[in-house]
Amino acid sequence: MLRNLLTATLLNIPFYVFAQQTIADSIPSADSTTLQQLKADIADNIPIITLDDNELGDAGAQNISSLLTAGRDPFYNAATFNFSVARFRIRGYNADNSATYINGIPMDNLDNGYTPFGLWGGLNDIFRNRDINFGIRYNTFAFGDIGNSTNIDVRAGKQRRQTSIGYALSNRSYNHRIIFTHSTGINKKGWAFTVSGSWRYADEGYVPGTYFNGYSWFIAIDKKLGQKQILSFIAFNAPAESGRQSASTQEIMDIAGTHYYNPSWGYQNGKKRNANISKTNQPVILLTHDFRISNKTNLTTSMSYILGERSYSALDWYNAPDPRPDYYRYLPSYYNSDLHQQQLIYTNLENNEAARQINWDNLYNTNRYNTATINNANGIEGNTVTGNRSYYIQGERVTNSKRFIFNTVLNSSLSNHIDFTAGENYQSTNNNYFQRIKDLLGGSFWVNINQFAQREFSTDNNAYQNDLDHPNRIVKTGDKYGYNYNIKIDKATAWSQFVFRFPHIDFFIAGEGSQTVFKRIGNVRNGLFPDNSYGKSSPNVFYNYAVKGGITYKINGRNYLYISGAILTRAPYFEDAYISPRTRDFTQDSLRSEAIQTLEGGYILNAPRFKIHLIGYYTQMKHAFNMLTFYHDEYQDFVNYALSNIDKLYFGSEFGFEANVARNITISGAAAVGRYYYNSRQQAITIVDNTATILNKETVYANNYRIPSTPQEAYSFTITYRSPKFWMISLTGNYFDYIWLDFNPLRRTALATENLDAKSDLFHEVIDQQQLDAQYTIDVFAGYSWRIPHAYIGSGFRKKPVYLAMYAGISNILNNKNIISGGYEQLRYDYSTSDINKFLPKYYYAYGLNYFASIALRF
Repeated sequence: MLRNLLTATLLNIPFYVFAQQTIADSIPSADSTTLQQLKADIADNIPIITLDDNELGDAGAQNISSLLTAGRDPFYNAATFNFSVARFRIRGYNADNSATYINGIPMDNLDNGYTPFGLWGGLNDIFRNRDINFGIRYNTFAFGDIGNSTNIDVRAGKQRRQTSIGYALSNRSYNHRIIFTHSTGINKKGWAFTVSGSWRYADEGYVPGTYFNGYSWFIAIDKKLGQKQILSFIAFNAPAESGRQSASTQEIMDIAGTHYYNPSWGYQNGKKRNANISKTNQPVILLTHDFRISNKTNLTTSMSYILGERSYSALDWYNAPDPRPDYYRYLPSYYNSDLHQQQLIYTNLENNEAARQINWDNLYNTNRYNTATINNANGIEGNTVTGNRSYYIQGERVTNSKRFIFNTVLNSSLSNHIDFTAGENYQSTNNNYFQRIKDLLGGSFWVNINQFAQREFSTDNNAYQNDLDHPNRIVKTGDKYGYNYNIKIDKATAWSQFVFRFPHIDFFIAGEGSQTVFKRIGNVRNGLFPDNSYGKSSPNVFYNYAVKGGITYKINGRNYLYISGAILTRAPYFEDAYISPRTRDFTQDSLRSEAIQTLEGGYILNAPRFKIHLIGYYTQMKHAFNMLTFYHDEYQDFVNYALSNIDKLYFGSEFGFEANVARNITISGAAAVGRYYYNSRQQAITIVDNTATILNKETVYANNYRIPSTPQEAYSFTITYRSPKFWMISLTGNYFDYIWLDFNPLRRTALATENLDAKSDLFHEVIDQQQLDAQYTIDVFAGYSWRIPHAYIGSGFRKKPVYLAMYAGISNILNNKNIISGGYEQLRYDYSTSDINKFLPKYYYAYGLNYFASIALRF
């Protein structure tokens, strides 16, 4: 009852909402939008306030302090930590709607908008110095994004002067972590140095067959050039290798008796071997120049270069049975018409673990005993190669990146009431995408041909060549094969911002203009598309703008109301623009920029013993694109599925509080209640991958379907005790609901439902979106910081304090193993029977009880 009341209250804080009962879009009747235009009185910009001591009294004629960053905000703290087990996304936004900067340098990938956090994985000691701005607000380092905008300052002079040695133990992705950090601070000669290194390792992580091995290093040097300038050099890298988990159907999980069944591994010589391996090795170099032009004006200029590669391995095969142990034809559900065979398969899978995993011995034996002769090998007439041709290999999908970034930002205080900020940014990314042989699995060579094209054009030797200029190419371990192309992306941005501060009113306005250009550069001539696969494509050019503004009413030094909004456009990402960049340079028709409008506002209270964050938001995103590639059962061919006219709607409220209820006891809570929808009928074009033939143009009735893979309601409550003797303990309860599975667009088309009775159960089984069960977790965290008495340490440490810090956290202490943290409907559908159980959804489950404990010596 209490939860229902809270939900209704939060959803109606900023809006009066009129919604119809049905979730699924009607097929194919007229549109009846779920939501009417939602309106609201929304208020200012930032979700947290920080006050100086001299501002707590009567302000008189002075300005009341403005809202600052989200670092201490009770809602933000819960959303980024307590809610992470359910893969909660703040406001439902995808990660490309948040931005991360290092020394002002934007780190988000230009190809997909995501932040590559793994580039600095393990360097926790260094990357703590963050300026986090939540929502639509003004920034001093960039225009920012509509989600979080985070700037991390890693300059040596900004690091705490100390040495730290730490060890951590966990049962999550890795089991052990060792970390060392040393920072000198700025010495009398104007130099500052920081070095850090770590190692993380797990022979097997929480999920069977997974592992982790990664080390990280960091070096930073600062030099003061007189009294007004500082030059900083930073370099870091975090090379890592990990065995991955794959999603699975509930059927095979139930047979295996665990929600953590992982089909990616199998036994080889008595040891577990994972086929799906992730590797990354991309060092980063930065130069930052800070110039204090005057006491009121500062210019910060940075340059960065990132290079290296990331790769993901998987099994590949030619003219052979599918080696994946959870392939749908190997499961009992495929044999519904033969109950005896179904039972035999079920019994074998249930009682034989090896039958549920990759059979490495079979793959090796198949290759070793397969002798083949390749005529005219490597395109040389009369060149014959005979040997063990691999039918199975372990291949790698590789992205080799070279990225240059230049950024400059000017901050100036024009008067006591006006601050001005402006910046320019240029980014250039050149990514090489290719496949590489990782392991021939006992064979001698692989032939670089397209087996799917060979089946369709068996008499045309040119058509099925991946590299037409080198036909029948023999490739071995370490060689490139399959596709090989570059994507070149250039983006130039200029922005400016004014912030006005007065006794009871603050307001700001900011604008940005940008140009994005991307093109494909083919490195091989594909036999299917010889005229459109090799060389440079025509450039795709997009001009974009962004405008935002907001106003804050400062009731007094503790109570704030604010409202802010933004209108912007964003260029499509290349992976959504190109239909099949592996083979050709064709793009979707009528490419255009995505249009975003967003509004937010609320009330902030920041009293000495009580904090409140209460915010409402409303966001529309229009004209997005998406590209899917899969096997289409109706057309019995691999297809590219080009989606356009993708609109999304997000609205809801966020509430957070923190209160000191007794001496040393604090309670805090957070609630996120939103509704996130697709609110358009998407347009789809089905294109044959091997010929570019358009098979069908259809409507995907996605209107009113929910944005998947994040809770649309999340609640958290924490009680914390902090002892005056420097130890603390906290207990947190979390609850998640309104979680929806990612849906297959094929099942939401007229073609998929034309033979079904709209009133039948089967019709609704086909079109209804699956809502996942509500879930909960309870977490406990404890810590202790001990200043070691000088009597216990050597004389060399007696000039400085020495601390021993110990922390431990146990998440999901009730060992709830039923939390589906992600998943999707497979992109397969049997049009003849409409049997959705033939291709079951695949899921990921969150960890059960898991822990992380660390100890660190700091001096």
